[in-house]
This record gives sequence, C-alpha cells and structure tokens, in this order.
Amino acid sequence: MLLEVRDLTVHYSKAEILKGLSLSVDKSETIALIGANGAGKTTTLRAISGLKLPTAGEILYNGARIDGKEAHDIVKLGIGHVPEGREVFAPMTVLDNLKMGAYLRNDRHEVARDIERMYDYFPVLKARRGQLAGSLSGGEQQMLAVARALMARPQLLLMDEPSMGLAPIMIEAIGDKIREISKTGVGIVLVEQNARLALELATRAYVLELGRVTLSGPAGELSADEHISKAYLGR
Repeated sequence: MLLEVRDLTVHYSKAEILKGLSLSVDKSETIALIGANGAGKTTTLRAISGLKLPTAGEILYNGARIDGKEAHDIVKLGIGHVPEGREVFAPMTVLDNLKMGAYLRNDRHEVARDIERMYDYFPVLKARRGQLAGSLSGGEQQMLAVARALMARPQLLLMDEPSMGLAPIMIEAIGDKIREISKTGVGIVLVEQNARLALELATRAYVLELGRVTLSGPAGELSADEHISKAYLGR
C-alpha cells in the first residue's frame, strides 16, 4: 500500500476537524475525497503533506510513519501537493516556477529533462515559459501548479480543488491530465467540490462529513448511490 491513514485526528485550536479518519491509496490509484465545505478534506491533505500536525493517529507512506515529519522532508520522500488556490509564485516566470518545484533535487540534467516533459504535458506552459505566473489565466495557473508539483517526481500527488474557478473546457483539460498522470504510476488523492468530476476520475472514493468518513467504496458504486446522487450530484 502506498499510503495508509489510520484513525487521524486533527485540531485547529480547540476545534476538532478530523475525528478518527482512515483511508488508503495504492500505487497508480486515484481516490477522491468528497463532501461539503468544512468536512475536513483540505485538512486531510495538509496533514498528509506535513503542513498540519495531527493530534492523534498514524500516516504511513510505503509502510513507514510520516506523521510528525516536516513538510520538506515529506516532499523528499515523494509526496507532492497541489494546494487549493494554486499558489503559484506570481512574480516569477513559468520556467522559474517549474525550477522551484525541483528545488530539493541536485540532478540538474534530469531536472532539465523533466522541464521538457512538463512542456509536453502542458504545451501552453512552453509557450508561456518566460511569462510571469501571475499574468496567466486561472486554467494556466492550475496547469503550472500541477507541473510544479510533478517536478519533484512524486509517487503520490495530493490535489486540492483542481477545477475550482475554471471554465468547463479547462476543467475537461485538467481532468484529462489527471488521467494521464495516473497512468504513469503516480497515486493521487483528489479533493474536489465537483463531485461528478471526482467520481469520474477516481477508482475509489471517500465521503467525508464533519471530519469522519461516512461512506467509501468504488467510485462507480458511489456515483449510483441515492444519497450521494441527491447530496452531491444534483440528481
């Protein structure tokens, strides 16, 4: 198993946000976390990537515990994080943003190859490589955020709301790229308010309500579930 989260509890001040949450991700698998705002989806990603210290529970990556490690050490282990809101380095060029994604690496020639690989994934980034990231469209910034995370060569990619604020044509493009990334062997944890998209992209899914997993299973089965359809798919 690539990632196992066991009985995870996370607090913000005195507020308990995650309440004994458990999930798993296998290699090359895409899982989706769906739920209402405030359900704990973003907090789950932040805990896995070391941006939020758990109060209790365990996070195992390739069989070893990583809860309590610093975020930069978790990146070194092979976990990438595409944060909500993209958070590109706006005053820097597209190329420099990609280089920042590889800042922990010292294999210069391989970094150069990976930059070209990102340009193959996202041709628009090659055309914009000298442009300031802050001047890109929302969809282009999302592509850059994904490419920057991939520059660290992660085995596991955490993606927080990749379709947020995008036009339908860009949502489709981002969805296609997520499928491509999964085919390369990268495991993906996808947090997505667009539940329909999330269930289309995922192998399995977890439904979070108030910091707990209330339902989980194959994405196709959850998509057909009456409760999920009414609550999240607008059927």
